[in-house]
Order: sequence, then C-alpha cells, then structure tokens
Amino acid sequence: MAGHQKSGANGSQGLHNGLKSRHLTMISIAGVIGGSLFVGSGSIIYNTGPVVFLTYALGGLLVWFIMRMLGEMAVLNPDSGSFSTYADRAIGRWAGFSIGWLYWCTLAMLMGWEAYVAGKILNNWFPFIPIWAYMTVVIVALVAVNLQNVKNYGEFEFWFALIKVIAIVIFLVLGSLAIMHLWPWGNPAASGISNLTAQGFMPNGVSSVITALLGVMFAYIGAEIVTVAAAESADPSKEIRKASNSVVWRIILFYVGSMFVAVCLIPHNNELLKDSTWGTYSVTLTALGIPGARHIVNFVVLTSVCSCFNSALYTCSRMLFSLGKRGDAPKSFGTVNRHGSPAVGVIVSCFFSVIAVILTATKSMDVYDVFMLTTGAATLYVYLAIAYSQLRMRKKLEAEGVQIDFKMWMFPYVTYGVIIAIIGAILTMLIEGTYFKEVIYTTVLFGTIVFFGLLSEKLGWGKERRASHLAHHNTEKLV
Repeated sequence: MAGHQKSGANGSQGLHNGLKSRHLTMISIAGVIGGSLFVGSGSIIYNTGPVVFLTYALGGLLVWFIMRMLGEMAVLNPDSGSFSTYADRAIGRWAGFSIGWLYWCTLAMLMGWEAYVAGKILNNWFPFIPIWAYMTVVIVALVAVNLQNVKNYGEFEFWFALIKVIAIVIFLVLGSLAIMHLWPWGNPAASGISNLTAQGFMPNGVSSVITALLGVMFAYIGAEIVTVAAAESADPSKEIRKASNSVVWRIILFYVGSMFVAVCLIPHNNELLKDSTWGTYSVTLTALGIPGARHIVNFVVLTSVCSCFNSALYTCSRMLFSLGKRGDAPKSFGTVNRHGSPAVGVIVSCFFSVIAVILTATKSMDVYDVFMLTTGAATLYVYLAIAYSQLRMRKKLEAEGVQIDFKMWMFPYVTYGVIIAIIGAILTMLIEGTYFKEVIYTTVLFGTIVFFGLLSEKLGWGKERRASHLAHHNTEKLV
C-alpha cells in the first residue's frame, strides 16, 4: 500500500492536484448535504413521525463508521477510484469492477433527476421557457465546468456549499428561537416542542424507523466523494483525515438538527410534507411566517441540486477514469485533456441526463422512475463493499506488518457489526415491503454488473492496462 501520495495520485496519473484545503472542506460538507434534506425528507417525516430525527442519527452513525473505514484505506493510498480501487485490491478485480460501475450508474442516474428538479424550479419562476431547455442549459454549463481544470470544480462547489450551509444555519437559528418561544411571528402552534408527542413520538411503530432507513441512507450518499476529490489535492492524506473526523458533527448539525427542529415545530402528519413541491424547510418556514418561504427554499434547492449534479459529474468522471486505468472500462476513459480533466468520462457520464432531457421534452419523465428504482438501495451495497474491503485489507496489512496510523475503532468488532447491520437492513426492507422494488431492482442491476465483472476477469479484458496499472502501483508502494 502507498503510504504517501505524490503528485499525480497513485492510479490517477494525468489528473492535476488543483484542489485547495478550503475546496476540500466545502466539498466534504456539500457531499453530505443533498437536495433531499430540503425536499425529500418531508415524506420520510410524514411516514415515520417525530422519531425520524433518531432515524437520521442512526443512519448518520452508520455513515460515520463507513467514512472511518474508507478513511483508513484512503489515508494509506489516496486514489481517484476510492472504494472501487480498494475493493479491487482487497476482494478481487470483479469486486472493484462491480462496485465502481454500480456507483457510476447510481450517480449518473441521479444527475438526470437533479437536472429535472433544477429545470422545474426555473420553469416555475420563468414559465415561458420549457423545463427541458433549462435542463439542457444546466447540463451544458456544468459539463463546461468539469472539462476545465479541477480548481474550477472546486470553486463552484465552494460557493454552492456555502449557500447551503448559510441556509441551514439560518433555519436552525430561527427554528431554535421558535422552540424557545422567542420567535414572535407565524403560527402560534409552531413553537415549543409539543409536536414531538402530540400525535405520538413513534406513531407507526419500530418498523417505520427501519423502513425509513433506506430513504435516509439515500440522502447521505455523497459523503464519500471527498475521498475521490482528495486525490487531486496537495496533501490527500491530511484532507481525508480531516473529512473523516468531521463528518459526524456535520451529520448531527445539518440532518439531525434540522429534522429535530422541524418535528418540534410542525405536526408530522402535515399533508404538505407529502407534496414534493413543498418540502420540510418550506413547510416549517411558512409556519414561522417567513414571507416567500417557498421561493427562498427553492433557490437553495436549486443551488443544492446544481451542486449535487456538479459533484456527481465530477465523481462519475473520476470513477470512469480509474476504471479505464485498471482495464475495467474502455481505454479512452483513462485519458485526460490538456486541462487534466477526464473529458471522455465527463461526457459519457451525462448519458442518463440526456435521456432525462428527452423524456421531459416528450412528457415521459415518469419512465425515469424505473431507472431510479434500480439504484434505490445502491448506497447500502456500496457501504457493504467498503466495510468488507476494510475488513480484508486491514487483516492483510497487519499480517504484512504495515504501520496504520489512521484506524477504524474497535476492529474487527465494529466492522462486523456494520456488515451485519447493512445485511439486516436489506433483508428487513425485503420482508417489510415498502422498499421491496428498490431492493429487488438494485439487486438485479448489481447482479448483472457482477456477472460482467466476473466475465471480464475470466476473459482477461484490459489485461495489459491492468498490468501496467499494477506495475505503477507497485513502484510507488511504501511500507
């Protein structure tokens, strides 16, 4: 394993180290905050009840452990392929192939939805231009950003993330004032903590908490992006340590804090929470009497989905770059343009976004729901691969006598616990039924990718590129 990242990250030759510490800090924050915090969380609150903030805390604990495991591997060997590369080395080529392509499919499909949400918000403000045209503008603009030097991506993410952070902090301050009966405007009922128990703290039982976990985990997807981006910074190991250590307070502040404020101030069975055009923040701020709350939140959501699209496009292109270098994707995916951007990967990663534009233009966007079902449980499979990779890698390195400074706590017990918890959650979702389709469709997609991964390994596709990649990795190995 590489103990230090030199210029041109291991496995990432050709990429530029253009991301600064402030970029990485905001990228790690932006990775945790998705548009689902502002909008998608509403339906989870409605179906789960006030206990939902503990569900977010439970999911956050799992993400914290996962980030620590990922951090342990990434500090030793920062790489643009991140967990896909580690699965390759710890489990086998087929595993790196499979988890890399599953993650690419998930983010690439998510990009289509993010472009659609952005287009819909802009169309609501300026209806004389169709949604598909706005989507096209957003896609083209962010593709242009990602085709340039990586520092451009870092700058965009810095400001996108800053807007989200400011919005959340304002929401928490106003909500806290209302909880303490210090907010003088709005609905008198939107104060104190009476809504926590007024209709029951856990009105739909324990099963609703477990069922909500998949929606919560999908909201957290993106926390791992910083380990990909860090490979293009001057000191990847330092940045990964910092991001892994700080992810817990970000989850507590942004998600658990926001959900706690919301369920204190509004009834969990407020019908508006089910309406995707409203969302948790809009409903809560409207109850507090904030004029134009929906438009304010929609602006934040617009910046948030653009941020998520930007990050997803960046991460997808780097994942394809890594897969191309390892012989698990076409050779052209492992090349960069004169700006150090994996241009082919950037363009290819917009495949589903273009489909979303076409479906929107033909008023068939509901077809996209089927695509999204195939990635509904992908986060759990990715996290399972990270945990198992860390388990295998840690045992291997300790047997080789490699010094590991940044470690997962209480190894291997917590790692085993996380693996069991993820498998248990998947089985529970199958039995309970609410997310049955998501789990089944994702499993079928993942199984198909695994089949091609095993076939690729057996037939030796990209064998020469893989040998070259491994040779380069071994020459930089520091024990």
